[in-house]
Amino acid sequence: MIFRFIVIALLLSSFAAPLSAGTYVQFRTFWGDIDVELYDEDKPITVRNFLRYVESGRYEGMFFHRCPTNQQTGFTDFVVQGGGFFVTTNGQIDRIETFGSIPNEFGVGRRFSNTYGTIAMAKVAGDTNSASSQFFFNLNDNSFLDAATPDGYFTVFGRIVGANSTNALNAYRGLSIDRGIKNLSGEFSTLPVTYFGTRAATLGDLEYARTSVVNLRITPLTGGDREITWNSLHTNHVYLVQYSTNLPPQWQSLISTNGIGRNGETMRVTDAPGSASQRFYRIRVGF
Repeated sequence: MIFRFIVIALLLSSFAAPLSAGTYVQFRTFWGDIDVELYDEDKPITVRNFLRYVESGRYEGMFFHRCPTNQQTGFTDFVVQGGGFFVTTNGQIDRIETFGSIPNEFGVGRRFSNTYGTIAMAKVAGDTNSASSQFFFNLNDNSFLDAATPDGYFTVFGRIVGANSTNALNAYRGLSIDRGIKNLSGEFSTLPVTYFGTRAATLGDLEYARTSVVNLRITPLTGGDREITWNSLHTNHVYLVQYSTNLPPQWQSLISTNGIGRNGETMRVTDAPGSASQRFYRIRVGF
C-alpha cells in the first residue's frame, strides 16, 4: 500500500465552529503527484466551478494539452495547461463539455499573483469573464498575467504544496520540441508527452492528469472531542488519520479506515484528545 496524499489542519480548543483546512486536489501525473490547496474562501466561484468539473467526471481522461516553449530559448518555462480535452473510452480525443463561463474573481478576496506553483484559470483572449473548464499551472513568475487589462486578470485559485509536487511540476520545465513536446499544430502545437524523440505520439504518450479531491473539516464536540470529516476519493481506499501535538510534527496514528461507498461520500472519525489544547491532523490516502 502506497500512501500519497496528505492534508493537514490545525485545531485549537478555543474554536467553537467547524474548522476547514480548505479543499485539496491531487493531480496524478506521469511525473508524480501534484498536490494543490485551493483558495475556497477567497475565490469561491472559481473553486466551486473547478470542483464541479472534477466531481461531475468531466475531467476523466483529461490530459495536459499545452506547454509553450520560450521563443528566445526554445525551452518550456511558462505554463502547463489542461482542462480542455480528454480521451474518450473508445480512444478518441474530444473537447471537455463546459458548464459555461464564470465571473472573473481576480479582485475578489485576497489577490494572488501568477507566481511559480500557482494554479489559475485560462480564458479567451480579450474577454475577462470567459473562464470555463481550462486551467494552468505557472512554471515561472508570470506576474505579467495579473495586468489590469482584458488580457490580464488571470485568477489564481490555488497553489501546489509539498516538495514532491514541486518536483513533479518541474518536470514540465526545460522541455523542447521532440524532447517532451510535440508540435501537432493548432491547439496541440506544444503538446507535452512522456518521451523524448521524433516518433509520432500515441494516446499512451499523453500527459494525463487524473484528479481526486479531499476536503478535511474538524468540528469541536461536547467534552473536548473533535469530529474529523472528509470526503472519500474513491471506493475501497485506505485512509490513515494521524495527529501531532506540536510543530515540527511528530505524527502518531489515530485510526485507519477503509473508504466505502461512492466517490465523495463523507467519512467520519472522532478524536478524544482530553486536555490537549491543540492538535494538527492529517489524512494520508492509500492508492
